[in-house]
Amino acid sequence: MIELQNVTKIYKSGTVGLEDVSLKIGKGEFVFIVGSSGSGKSTFLKLLLKEIDVTKGRMKVNGQDVTRLKRRKIPELRQSMGIVFQDFRLLPKKTLYENVAFAMEVRELGVKEIRRHVPMALSMVGLGHKARCYPHQISGGEQQRTAVARAIVNNPQILICDEPTGNLDPETSWDIINLLSDINHRGTTVIIATHDREIVDVMKKRVIEIDGGKIARDEKKGGYRYED
Repeated sequence: MIELQNVTKIYKSGTVGLEDVSLKIGKGEFVFIVGSSGSGKSTFLKLLLKEIDVTKGRMKVNGQDVTRLKRRKIPELRQSMGIVFQDFRLLPKKTLYENVAFAMEVRELGVKEIRRHVPMALSMVGLGHKARCYPHQISGGEQQRTAVARAIVNNPQILICDEPTGNLDPETSWDIINLLSDINHRGTTVIIATHDREIVDVMKKRVIEIDGGKIARDEKKGGYRYED
């Protein structure tokens, strides 16, 4: 599903984002990416989305070598992924239905397909009854659920979540994590970059810790961080 082989990313400033990183994430896995700010988590996610290029090494996503992927092929790569951001990034002047539909419209999918899949996605996240609401009319947790619906409406193989609970209270955070767990159980690979210690400790999923651009720890059923 995802494979990094001795991947290094050095920015023009000379800052090292990742250094000689090798790892594999299989189909259907649920993985937490942890580490302090500036550790390399964001670099890892940006490389997956092909927002930045590898300096050295090779990277494969869904069996495709994306290290030297041509620019015109990048949209096709991203269509196999969904992404959920910390700050929701909903379009304020569009309804929840329209926000989710937009993810299908940019792929130039037909109206019939959109009308079939958008209600399904909203129902899956428990918001079928609020399809006509606007983002300002719903809670932060519901906005994040809408963002999840938008991310999964195209049935991605990989769901990437960048601090999905960062702006939410603890109870709402668990609602979102349980939703992501349900999506994972349906077969989607879920990768979550987070600073939420409690969630990582309780879930006991695979934990990859990045420190100084290197893999400091990779545990199948890990916690946020272990004290020596």
